[in-house]
Amino acid sequence: MRDISNKYSTLRTATAMGSVKMAPAFIRRIVENRVEKGNVLETARVAGTMAAKKTSELIPYCHPLPIDDVKITFNALKDKIEITASASTIWKTGIEMEALTACAVAALTVYDMVKSLDANAVIEEIKLLEKRGGKSDFADSFATPLKVAVLAVSNGIAAGKKEDKAGQLIKEMLAAFPVKIAAYDVLPDDVEQIKAKVLGWEKMGVDAVFTAGGTGMGATDVTVEALKAIITMETPGISEAMRAFGQQRTPYAMFSRSVSGLVNKMLVVALPGSSRGVKESLNAILPGVFHAFPMMYGGGAWQQKRKAGNKPAKSGLAGSIK
Repeated sequence: MRDISNKYSTLRTATAMGSVKMAPAFIRRIVENRVEKGNVLETARVAGTMAAKKTSELIPYCHPLPIDDVKITFNALKDKIEITASASTIWKTGIEMEALTACAVAALTVYDMVKSLDANAVIEEIKLLEKRGGKSDFADSFATPLKVAVLAVSNGIAAGKKEDKAGQLIKEMLAAFPVKIAAYDVLPDDVEQIKAKVLGWEKMGVDAVFTAGGTGMGATDVTVEALKAIITMETPGISEAMRAFGQQRTPYAMFSRSVSGLVNKMLVVALPGSSRGVKESLNAILPGVFHAFPMMYGGGAWQQKRKAGNKPAKSGLAGSIK
């Protein structure tokens, strides 16, 4: 199975469609509930719903997930019963397989209940119509990459006694997003130097700064104090998201004093100094944190900084069964 422990939960939905083709006379019998085996559509609805709940037991690499809703509807056409199955969850992985399984089993149930009536009945294409949710739905597009600066704060690293693993990890993780690393530096745990460096980047037109280190409870941990002195608007939700994500993985996340906010129009996010803390914190906020920029600019000013149109919703996806 794929490791999804580094993902965060979002509302995820999926819709699948299929159909069972048969002679028109038997379509009428189904609609009028005149099939000897019983109510075909209600039986298929129950079967599809039950199947959605069993998906992870049927498909080897599917994760078990909490299903919040399953809806199965039928549309009686001239020579086919059209089946639509939708499912939703608030979880870390998609629910398209549950929707497809619900649709497939509902179609199998319809077929099973009419096969003695119409030997030529056939299950037609079952396909995924749409899926939503997950990080990709919260990714903004930019006309030009955002200019990002990375600052590692540590007396040991600044003195050359330690390697900067956290700062390098920030750069590696940001490489997957529409940003350009415009600057990188290492400073000791000194309030005035940190302030001067971040303010200097703001004057250079840097869009966002990610710092690593100085967010704990040690005597030399002063990054938070330095940033609070120059932040013009705090964004506590970003910091809370990082701590909440980390808290689900280690109780020590409660000790993080990470802060985030704006220095005028530049976003600043203080990350922990450990590689694990950086990875978990960035997994918690990327790519959604970059939505700060359309929120700040808005209207026509933002249109100049983004590509024409955001990434479209996922639809017409592969995954058909014929």
